[in-house]
Amino acid sequence: MQPSLENVSSVLVFTLSGLNVTMENRFVFFSFTALFYPLMVFCNVTVIFTIILHKKFHEPMYVFLCNLCINGLFGTSGFYPKFMYDLLAHDHVISYTGCLIQIFVIYSSTACDFSTLTVMAYDRYLAICRPLEYHSIMTNQMVFKCILYCWLAPFFCLSILIILTSRLTLCGSTIEKLFCEIWAVAKLSCFSTTVNNVFGYIVILAYFGHTVFIFCSYIHLIRKCIKSIEGRHKFMQTCVPHLVSLINVTVAFLFDVMYSRYGSKNVPQGVRNFMALEFLLVPPILNPLIYGLNLTTIRQQVMRMFFKKQVGISE
Repeated sequence: MQPSLENVSSVLVFTLSGLNVTMENRFVFFSFTALFYPLMVFCNVTVIFTIILHKKFHEPMYVFLCNLCINGLFGTSGFYPKFMYDLLAHDHVISYTGCLIQIFVIYSSTACDFSTLTVMAYDRYLAICRPLEYHSIMTNQMVFKCILYCWLAPFFCLSILIILTSRLTLCGSTIEKLFCEIWAVAKLSCFSTTVNNVFGYIVILAYFGHTVFIFCSYIHLIRKCIKSIEGRHKFMQTCVPHLVSLINVTVAFLFDVMYSRYGSKNVPQGVRNFMALEFLLVPPILNPLIYGLNLTTIRQQVMRMFFKKQVGISE
C-alpha cells in the first residue's frame, strides 16, 4: 500500500526557513531594511517623476530608464514588505498562492531588467553608430513596442513556469530561503520535474542570450566611440553606467540560479541569505543612482527640484 502523498491541493502554506538561524539579529536587520527600502523607493520614484514631469526627458533613453526604475519598484514590492513582516513574526510562513505570486513578481522583474537593458543597449547603438537613422527608427511606436516587449515577454515566460509548478505534486512544505523561489518549490515535488527543468533552462538561456546581444552591441559602440572625443564622452556618460548595471544584474542572477541548483548546504545560512538577496539588494538602488542620477541633465533637474532656493542652476 503506497504512502499517502501531500499533493499540491493540500499544501496550503509553505514555511520559509531562511531566517531561522539569524533571528537573534532580527531587529538589526529590520532597522537596516526599514532604512534601505524607503531610500530605494525614494531614489527610483525621484528619477521616475523627474522624467515624467519634464518634456525634455521624453526621449527613448530616458523612457527606458524610467521603465527600469518602475520595474525595480515592482520587483522589490514582492519581497521587502513580506521580509519585514517575517523579521517581526514568530512563524515565517507564506500561503501557497502567495508563494506563487511572489515567484512571479520577483523573477518576472528580473527578466524585465534584462529586457530593458537590452533595448537600452539597442537605443545607444542606434544613437552612437547610426545617428542619421536614429529618429526614423526609434519612433514613438518603436519605443512603445520595446516597452511592451520588456513586460510581456517576462510575464509570458513566468506564467508558463508558474503553471508548470502549480501542477506538481508536493511531498514537503519547507523552503530553505528568505523568499519563495521556483526551483525551491520544484525540489519539493514527489515526482519528476523534467518538464519544469527543461523550460526553466530555456528561459534562462534566452535571457542570458540578451546579455550576449548587449556585449556584441558594445563591441560596435567601442569601435565607434574611440574615433572621437565626443563619442568617448557620450560612451562614458550613458554606456558605462548601463554596462555596470548589466554586469551587476547578470552576475547576481547567475549566482542565484546556479547556487539554488548546485549550492552546498555546508555554507552558513547567513552567507546563503546574503548571496540569495544580492539581486534584490543592489540593482534596485544601483540603477537610479549610477544610471539615472549620473546623467548630468537628470542630476541637475533633481537638484533643482529639491534645492531650488539653495542651488542656482540655470534653466
